[in-house]
Amino acid sequence: MESVSTAGPVAADDHLSSSSPMAVISRWRFNVSQRYQHLLDKAVPHILYRWLACLAVVFIYALRVYLVQGFYIITYGLGIYMLNLLMGFLSPQIDPEISDGHGPTLPTRESDEFRPFVRRLPEFKFWYCITKSFCIGFLMTFFSVFDVPVFWPILLFYWVMLFTLTMRRQIMHMIKYRYVPFSFGKQRYGKRASSSDTISLPKD
Repeated sequence: MESVSTAGPVAADDHLSSSSPMAVISRWRFNVSQRYQHLLDKAVPHILYRWLACLAVVFIYALRVYLVQGFYIITYGLGIYMLNLLMGFLSPQIDPEISDGHGPTLPTRESDEFRPFVRRLPEFKFWYCITKSFCIGFLMTFFSVFDVPVFWPILLFYWVMLFTLTMRRQIMHMIKYRYVPFSFGKQRYGKRASSSDTISLPKD
């Protein structure tokens, strides 16, 4: 009898704790994050539609900035952030300058085994970060505290200079280590493959 009487209050306390506001909020956040992640997973194979949606978000942000004639410092920050993302998208996962022979290296000769280009920043994360950043930037344009008065042609000139120097360094890096940041499937060199090699994996 004593065991039954002691178990009742404990069960009641567990029920009250599970129905507390913090527990309800925690469950709600978990369900929302689960649904959000499910939508992201479903969007992975739809590359064209994802980038069209990203362009739509960028256009809406640009239209907002054009109409209000302000928030240029936010646009400059987005430009710097996008440049950083672009460098990660164009760079190999393991930089040959600092790899010291450890890990997979880039094929630099025709006789090397084919290895697809592995990016430091994957395409999906590249798209996701750009879209998310412009959504956040669009929301920031509704707060006047972020509308810092600046002379926007100077910011544009700085960004163009930074973009030119960064892309020049990246192109020189690509030429030095002879790699292209795009993979079009396995390439074959020399004579045509024999009948035993006709069966191959589908191209990416």
